Amino acid sequence: MQFQFKGKRVVVAGGSRGIGRSIALGFAQAGALVSICARGEDSLRQTEAEIARHGQKVHAAVCDLSDGAAVRGYVAAAADALGGIDVLVNNASGFGRTDDEEGWAASISVDLMATVRASQTAMPHLLASKGSIVHISSISGLAPSVRTPPYGAVKAALIQYTLTQAAALASKGVRVNCVAPGSIEFPGGVWDQARQHNPTLYKGILSSIPSGRMGGPEEVANVVMFLASDAASWVTGQTIAVDGGQMLS
Repeated sequence: MQFQFKGKRVVVAGGSRGIGRSIALGFAQAGALVSICARGEDSLRQTEAEIARHGQKVHAAVCDLSDGAAVRGYVAAAADALGGIDVLVNNASGFGRTDDEEGWAASISVDLMATVRASQTAMPHLLASKGSIVHISSISGLAPSVRTPPYGAVKAALIQYTLTQAAALASKGVRVNCVAPGSIEFPGGVWDQARQHNPTLYKGILSSIPSGRMGGPEEVANVVMFLASDAASWVTGQTIAVDGGQMLS
C-alpha cells in the first residue's frame, strides 16, 4: 500500500535511529513535513539529512526526553516549525532493564512520562487538525517480562494509556493507537549488539520467532503509517503486535 501524507505535519519523538528513523523516513517519502528529536546529535543530523533528501521540510532538535521541560519545549518548537501537528508518534525509550531504582526511573521518565508530556503539549494542535497519535510500546507489555521488569511494565502502561486517550478523544476527532514491536534488529540496536556479544540470548530469541527471523524497523514503520493514515479512519484504541508471530510461541 502506498500511503499519502502530502502536506501533513508529523512529529516523531525519538526519531534518529532504528524504528524511529524508519518511521520518520517513511512519512517523508509519503510527502509529510517531519520533525524528529533525539539525545545524540550525530545520528540526529544524519537522519535529518536523509529526510531532507526527500525534498520535504524537516525540523530536528536535540532533546533529552527524560527532561519534562525539554520535551514540552521540543514539541512546541516542532509545531511552530511545521505550522501545526497532524500526527504525533511517541517512540522514545529509556530501555530500563534492571529491577532497581535506576532501571525503573529510566523507563518511567522516558517511555511513560515523555509520552504523556508530548501528548499534552501536542494536544491543542491535534484537536485543531483532528489528528492521530501512535505510541510505540512492545510485546514486552503484553506478556511477563522477566529479563526487563521496568521495560515491560511501562510498555504495558502505554497500552492502557492508549485505551484511555482513545476513549477520551474519539468524540473530538482524534484517534489514538499503539504498535507493539517484537524483536527488531538494526545496526547498533539491542539485537544487533546481542548477536555480537550475547549470541546465546540472540539465538534463543530467534528460535522463538515462528517467522524464523528478526523484524526490520521498516516493518514497524509500515504499520505506524497505516494507523496514522485515512485507511485507518475507523481504528482507534488498538494495539497491534508487529512480531512475526513471536507472541504465539
